[in-house]
Amino acid sequence: MRTKRDKNSTLVQESSATVAKSATEYASSPGAPDLDELDEAILHHLERHGRATNYEVGEAVGLSPSAASRRIQALETAGAIRGYRAQIDDRLLGKRMTVFIRVTLERQSAPVLAAFEAAIRKSKGIVSCHLMAGQYDYMVVVRVAGIDDYGRLHQNELSRLPGVTRLETSFALRDVLEGKP
Repeated sequence: MRTKRDKNSTLVQESSATVAKSATEYASSPGAPDLDELDEAILHHLERHGRATNYEVGEAVGLSPSAASRRIQALETAGAIRGYRAQIDDRLLGKRMTVFIRVTLERQSAPVLAAFEAAIRKSKGIVSCHLMAGQYDYMVVVRVAGIDDYGRLHQNELSRLPGVTRLETSFALRDVLEGKP
């Protein structure tokens, strides 16, 4: 038996079978994995501290390093953790302007959508791209050095994307919140 903390921070007993949920259990469940409170605590900790060691994660959620490691591996296998990456401050690279581009395509047929999405994945400087419901088809977010940099991106890449009939651009005056803290 292991101890863990419940919602009220009281220590409770947890069997080693529960601690050692296998990746197969997560992967075999239909749809989203069945996450318990410990899994959610691990995910939240890793969201804030992506480079945390198994020891640090275990300390944060009340597990041993090996139990934390098993759960992290199971969460990775289940797809709850899609990967790890460094968050780069684009401002330090000279890209100080955030730009939102609303894209309208000639039509929403599968081949047009697929061609646009394939091309946008290859485009440099794109922070994110989202298929939208409503007035326009996609929302594209880019970071650029300034208006001249955006002008080059617009002329050389964005306006040449397959199926594009209209681009509407908005510039952020200030970034208030990006990503989760």
